[in-house]
Amino acid sequence: MDRNRLHHLLARETDLARAGNPRSRAAYDNAGHLFGRVPMTWMNKSAGAFPLYLHSARGARVRDIDGHEYTDFCLGDTGAMAGHSPDPVTEAVDLRYRELGGATAMLPTEDAEWVGAELTRRFGMPRWSFSLTATDANRWAIRLARAVTGRPKILVNAYCYHGSVDESLIVTGGTDDRGVPRPGNVGAPCDVTLTSRVAEFNDTDGLERQLAHGDVAAVLMEPALTNIGIVLPEPGYLDSVRELTREYGVLLINDETHTFSAGPGGCTAAWGLDPDILTIGKAIGGGIPAGAYGLSAELADRLLGRTDLDLIDMGGVGGTLAGNALSVAAMRATLEHVLTDEAFKGMCALAGRFEDGVRAAVAAHGLPWSVSRLGARTEYRFASPAPRTGTESAQAGDTELEDFLHLWMANRGILMTPFHNMALMSPATTEADVDAHTALFAEALAELAG
Repeated sequence: MDRNRLHHLLARETDLARAGNPRSRAAYDNAGHLFGRVPMTWMNKSAGAFPLYLHSARGARVRDIDGHEYTDFCLGDTGAMAGHSPDPVTEAVDLRYRELGGATAMLPTEDAEWVGAELTRRFGMPRWSFSLTATDANRWAIRLARAVTGRPKILVNAYCYHGSVDESLIVTGGTDDRGVPRPGNVGAPCDVTLTSRVAEFNDTDGLERQLAHGDVAAVLMEPALTNIGIVLPEPGYLDSVRELTREYGVLLINDETHTFSAGPGGCTAAWGLDPDILTIGKAIGGGIPAGAYGLSAELADRLLGRTDLDLIDMGGVGGTLAGNALSVAAMRATLEHVLTDEAFKGMCALAGRFEDGVRAAVAAHGLPWSVSRLGARTEYRFASPAPRTGTESAQAGDTELEDFLHLWMANRGILMTPFHNMALMSPATTEADVDAHTALFAEALAELAG
């Protein structure tokens, strides 16, 4: 690729974004009371000199404060996989908050049992508890795993994503196979190697070497890596993970927060997985903060039978807003009426159409890129063959090229996930939306080719 041409095109698209979004630019410039000028610092990840500011969103469409409308393939990086403000969720939230009230009454609702039963149908885990985020669900699952095994360490995959869980911020490296802190980790409470072990995704030998130390309580993993770019499991890998964890007396926690895109029951149902604990968040609330973790019956009984564990008050599992009536109502509406089995069929078909369009454009230019799909989620990478580990996937990144493609799309009315080249389908996404991306993607590659 001609990097000089790329520099020129990126500068041009940046200038177009500045000129076309004066209100967003002014809002950013005037946000002096916000840390990093944004409500959350990751919002600065947006390509260009400033983020676009939200005015409204509905279905698969977003409108910014400058009046531009976008087809949204970002969908809140999975949080809005149901689409923005779907009617059943809007109605359920309105009923719960406006008409009935009591969102934070600290009393259970009957909706919670319905949601637990539906999650059991989808994922197979018979016992459920709720949180506000998947990060919390993971933190609490880790505490439960340590309590029941009596072991201190958690094993994760390099460049995994489990929210801001401290134990997950470790990557492979160094000379003694212990791993090293993930670059950029902010304010770590201790050396991460004291709490964690790490193995590359798709590396069963590396996993077994780490488990052989005998100090791992649980393997916390995504069935497919997502936030570093989609990295799919090789044939037999996940079966080997389950066999090794059982051999070494280690619990297996599957984080389905992003891999929920694989189908109505995530990868667990699609691939016949059998974890001890399952965590999930974001999408199940239809845009309202929600998370959950599910336990096997055997593990739930063991934990509840422990009289030395404070599972009710200050034991470190739960929060006063977790499982609140508003979040639970949103989860029920989302699972019952929006992210249904039938909806996933359409979403996955659209992701396949998206994948075919990207593949054709890449092949037309003979680019050494790859395309990976996980159900309703598709991503293209600047490497071929597709990366098989998190480290390989991290090394395949090209920030400048990503920024150009993201700005190119945004300047022409399409939003991609800012952290990588991922597109997610919602029940509101259409074939026309996908085809619009295909056409613009082909134009962008033609511009790069010169």
